[in-house]
Amino acid sequence: MKKIMLAYASFGGGHLSAAKNLKEFIEKNYPEYEVFLFDCMKYINRVIDKVCGSTYSRITTDIPWFWGKIYYHTQEPIFQKILSLSNKILSYKLGRLLKESKPDIIISTHFFVSHMCSILKQKGKIQSKLATVITDFGEDPYNEWTSNHEFIDFIFVAHKEIKNKLIEKGIDEHKIFDTGIPVSDKFLKPYPKTQILAELGLNENKKTVLFFGGGELGLGKSKTLTIFENLVKNFSNIQIIAISGKNESLKNHFEKIVQENHKNQMVKILGFTDKVAEFMAISDLVITKPGGLTSTEALVMNLPILAINPIPRSGRRKCQFFRKKWCSYLAKKIG
Repeated sequence: MKKIMLAYASFGGGHLSAAKNLKEFIEKNYPEYEVFLFDCMKYINRVIDKVCGSTYSRITTDIPWFWGKIYYHTQEPIFQKILSLSNKILSYKLGRLLKESKPDIIISTHFFVSHMCSILKQKGKIQSKLATVITDFGEDPYNEWTSNHEFIDFIFVAHKEIKNKLIEKGIDEHKIFDTGIPVSDKFLKPYPKTQILAELGLNENKKTVLFFGGGELGLGKSKTLTIFENLVKNFSNIQIIAISGKNESLKNHFEKIVQENHKNQMVKILGFTDKVAEFMAISDLVITKPGGLTSTEALVMNLPILAINPIPRSGRRKCQFFRKKWCSYLAKKIG
């Protein structure tokens, strides 16, 4: 039986979600393959993984402008050389694992993993086919994703404009496929809107707003509460499904805001849920930070997006693409 390794780094939930969605699809449609998920950075060094993950989360949530500066400078040649050197060092341990497990195909949903695997292939340490899934929509050059691209066999992108940009960079067009970003088939199914609204205690005759405030990379607590309070106070003609994720403190703050504003508005507050597809199916608008996976899921469900507080550079390039296609609107002022 042939092996497929779906490798990711959990800096931002989208990379893991994309890997999980691919695993789900392959297992359903290609039973002749053995598929396994692999958190590359956690395996290489748990300390580095924890520090990098928590630092990324704090910076992008609390001081996003600083992340924009960092991202801008990482596109410069000197930083690309530093990144390449660090990935060469980190790839040593990964190479030992891959030599033992011998996957036939490695599919990466994070650029760290793609680069490390391409280095190993360049050195002749592995013979696996390498595939990169770029989980982004913008049209930037994607230097971080395509570094050492000569040793990557397949590159999957969200749309044709990205493919054209990569071809302009000199990447072989025959290895680039504009397939879209992988989502779960949950978002392709029909759902009984009347029944779901009734189960949530919501009104079928009111517009429903789905608000994502939590998640691994939420909007930031202060901004999240400001947005939510404005929705509750000033829009009595809508009903809200607010998702706080695993953030229990945020959920408590949501409930307090609803209690303090004695409106006749219908608000359903939920923590972590696996029913996002159902909630998108019954909603008329989603308010969220524009992550690649959440945005793709909303597009698949034909749900318009109000984008809030995008991460500089990567988040803003998603917003620019969606606005150009008339799929979303960027809220520039909060409060």
